[in-house]
Amino acid sequence: MSSPDTAPRRLPAGRKAELAAYVTDAGEVTVAHLADRFEVSADTIRRDLDQLDAEGVLVRTHGGAVGLATAPRPNTELDVRMRLQTQAKEKIGTRAATLVRDGQAIIVNAGTTTLALVRALTEHRDLTVATNSLRGATELSPSTYRDLYVFGGTVRLTDQATLGPVRLPGWSQTPEVEIRCDLALVGVGAVSADVGFSTSNPVEASMMAEMMERADRVAVLADSSKFGRRLFAQIADLGRADYLVTDTAPPPDLAAALAAADVEVLLPRA
Repeated sequence: MSSPDTAPRRLPAGRKAELAAYVTDAGEVTVAHLADRFEVSADTIRRDLDQLDAEGVLVRTHGGAVGLATAPRPNTELDVRMRLQTQAKEKIGTRAATLVRDGQAIIVNAGTTTLALVRALTEHRDLTVATNSLRGATELSPSTYRDLYVFGGTVRLTDQATLGPVRLPGWSQTPEVEIRCDLALVGVGAVSADVGFSTSNPVEASMMAEMMERADRVAVLADSSKFGRRLFAQIADLGRADYLVTDTAPPPDLAAALAAADVEVLLPRA
């Protein structure tokens, strides 16, 4: 049997699978080393690394790549998650943006899917936007909003977000102002027929639930990889949402539960 270094050249799909496994094991590698290791050109390796980065398998760096376990934190964790299910999140964000009307007040939570929504609001105008996403606040186009508010609280650098009460500071004798909005757009970590919507952090779950309570309508954003999952902290039952914006039709059991809870499933438009 040939050793890995003397084995015949693989087809591209097989090479990329081996390449991904090799980078994961090595932790950090250069393009030159990979080209020599897999006996292909540096340009071929660069293309493979670019594709694997887009698929969320590894993180592309200048001159090479690193495995996800090696990627530095906290500065790149959000960026790493943004590379997972990229196309699905963009489609969900674009579809969710169609629910927003000019002049409305909206609440948007922090997350990679809701960040795709923020980027899809470019053509909207005169919005009042409240969010706990530090990244979203910087990426929202100034032409989109009349007023932009960021909720205070504990800063989580890994998520580039704040965690705290869904309230805004007042003036003088009114330390906090209660708020209401037309629409809450909330990205969640899991969607299941029995538990409903959930996430991994209890404080985050509480904040997301409060965002939903302060909205006339609620749209939950979740790609199909979240279906059938149950995470540590429940956010709300399925019936708390008016819409589930996703990329693929839910499986039969979840679809039935959503229909029973009167939740409208919105898929990307053709």
